[in-house]
Amino acid sequence: MAHALWKGSISFGLVNIPVSLYSATTDRSIRFNQFEAGTTDRVRNQRVNERTGKEVEYDKIVKGYDVGGHEYVLIAPVELDELAPKRSTSIEISDFVDLVDIDPIFFRSTYVLGPTNPSANKAYGLLHRAMSAAGKVGVSTFVMRGKENLCVVRADREALLLETLYFDDEIRAPLQVLDDALTLAEPTERELSMALQLVDSMSAKWDASQYHDAYRADVEALIESKRQGEALITNSSGEQLEMAPIVDLMEALQASVSGAKRSRSAPRKPAAPAAAEPASKTRIAAKRSTKTTSAPAPKPAKAAAKRKSAPRRAS
Repeated sequence: MAHALWKGSISFGLVNIPVSLYSATTDRSIRFNQFEAGTTDRVRNQRVNERTGKEVEYDKIVKGYDVGGHEYVLIAPVELDELAPKRSTSIEISDFVDLVDIDPIFFRSTYVLGPTNPSANKAYGLLHRAMSAAGKVGVSTFVMRGKENLCVVRADREALLLETLYFDDEIRAPLQVLDDALTLAEPTERELSMALQLVDSMSAKWDASQYHDAYRADVEALIESKRQGEALITNSSGEQLEMAPIVDLMEALQASVSGAKRSRSAPRKPAAPAAAEPASKTRIAAKRSTKTTSAPAPKPAKAAAKRKSAPRRAS
């Protein structure tokens, strides 16, 4: 079983359920150490006094809050420790709300809640069943790792999940980000109709397995190639795509709808993650030239011959 990040209980009303908290996601970003070029010497960061250039010991560092005008309010770590909230032992649900009423912009991180011991299974299952039937999520706050978190507890298909949320004053309004410069132009009925056709032609059922981190796969292939003493000279696509300028909106919409229909009519094969392929397939041997050449197009005569050889359908 995974390592529990937090242990405590969920309480609603007079019901108390011992639970453990686990991370529901994994960060698969590739991380590197730093070395001096041409050597095998690691490079490390040091805390250095800007004025003297001398390294400063960690226990001699205090925090400074910038109040503007190159002025700072200095605060010692012990002063912050005295104000730090105490670790929560319970997630006390204060309200049950509809999940659809929470804008997705508020969601921060997802965790799995599991019963700490077998004796908690019944109460855990009861809360899961009740929230599933009601279509509600439980709102609460709790402290973990010295930080107070706003959160909701919700019923997933198999377990209870906890979603940490941003507080209201941490959310930036879109017009605040854009400095009130956004003006939504009103489309014509024809443009809107064509845009709706495009959305409909591109609609699909959500399948997370269809989407992969192509850049991470390329970096993994590069690492494996260099580990084997070879050189990787191209990325997975081998070329860069440039977006053509949109001259006419309706023309672009019509072309997009036609292209989407052709794409949907062709059989779609699920893309396999590049990282799952054997190392022999992900390594690319070094070449003298980095230019890529496309395969010659088939001759018209051969294409015509193929069409003639195809059997006709019975009418």
